[in-house]
Amino acid sequence: MTAMVLYCALAWAVFLALHLVLNGRWWPWLAVSLLPPVALAAVPLALLAAALAAGGRLAAALAAGCLLVAWPQNGINLRGLRRAAGGEGLRLVSWNTQHWNQGGDPDRYYAFLRSLGADVYVLQEYLNGFEGGEVWDIDDEARLRAEFPGHHLAVGNNSVTLSRFPPAGPPVPVGACSLRVDLRVGDGVLSTYNVHIPVQLTVMNPLRPAFFRDMRRRAAARDREYAALVADLRGNPHPVLVTGDFNTSAAIGDIRRMPRSLRDAVGACRSVLPASWNARARLRLWRIDWAFTGGGARVGSYRFRDAEGLSDHLVQELTVTL
Repeated sequence: MTAMVLYCALAWAVFLALHLVLNGRWWPWLAVSLLPPVALAAVPLALLAAALAAGGRLAAALAAGCLLVAWPQNGINLRGLRRAAGGEGLRLVSWNTQHWNQGGDPDRYYAFLRSLGADVYVLQEYLNGFEGGEVWDIDDEARLRAEFPGHHLAVGNNSVTLSRFPPAGPPVPVGACSLRVDLRVGDGVLSTYNVHIPVQLTVMNPLRPAFFRDMRRRAAARDREYAALVADLRGNPHPVLVTGDFNTSAAIGDIRRMPRSLRDAVGACRSVLPASWNARARLRLWRIDWAFTGGGARVGSYRFRDAEGLSDHLVQELTVTL
C-alpha cells in the first residue's frame, strides 16, 4: 500500500512538473490544462491522506509539496471566508450572453437584463451563429436604446457596453475580440475593457489531424488577443476595469499574462470555490469569467449570479470605486 501511494505521488509530481513548465508556453498543453482547477488541490490532498494513513512519509512530503506548489492555480479562494466588504460604488455587470438570446424569447431576455439594474453593462457575444463555424453579425441597437433609455451605447468587436455615464471618447477596439470604452465618471475617467478571449478548441474527434490544426490556430488567436489587451493596458493612464469571458481558468497559464499591477476582483467574493461555467450544470468547476481593476479603481463587492437559463455563463456582478 505504501509503495502504491508513493508511485501515485511520483506520477502526480511528474505531471505537475510538466504542467508548470508547459502550461501557457506550449500550445498542445491547452487541452491538458482544461482540467478542473480544483483537481490541483483535490488530487494531492487525497494522496496526502492516503500517505498518512499508510505511514508513507516520503509520499506525504511529495503530496504536500505538490499541493503547495500548485496552490495559485487551483481556483480556491480562501479570502471568501472573510467578512464581506462594502458594496458601495458604481454597479457593473459583465456577462457572456451566449449568442445574444439566439432562438430565445427577446422579451424575457431584455427583462432579465433590466432586472440586473446596473450602472454599466459589459456584455459579450453580441452575435448569432456558429453553425458550421460561421458567425452572423446582428443589429439590435434600436431595441437596446428603447430598453435602456438614459444609457450610452457602445458596440464593437461583437461586444456591447451600456453605461449611465457618458463616454470620454469613441470606443476603442482591442485586438479582434475586445472593446475598450472610456467613461466620464465624476471628475475622472474609468476605462472599461469588455474582454472575450477565443475558446481553446472545438469539440471534435481528438485523433484527427484537424483537431490539432484547429487548436493551434486558436492558440495563435488567443496569443494575439492577450498581447493586444496587455499592450493597451500598459499604455493606458486611467483607472481600469478589465472584465469578461477570458475562456481561461486558474489552471491555464494564459491568465498569468495579465499585468501584475492589476488586482483580481475575486478577493471581494464570498465564495470559496467561485465558478462561472457551466451555468446550466449542477456542478460548476471552472471560473473562466474574470474581473480585474487597476490604476486606482477598486472592487467593493463581487459575486456570480444565476443567468436563469439564458446562457451557459453566470453573470458577474461587482461594485467599483475610484
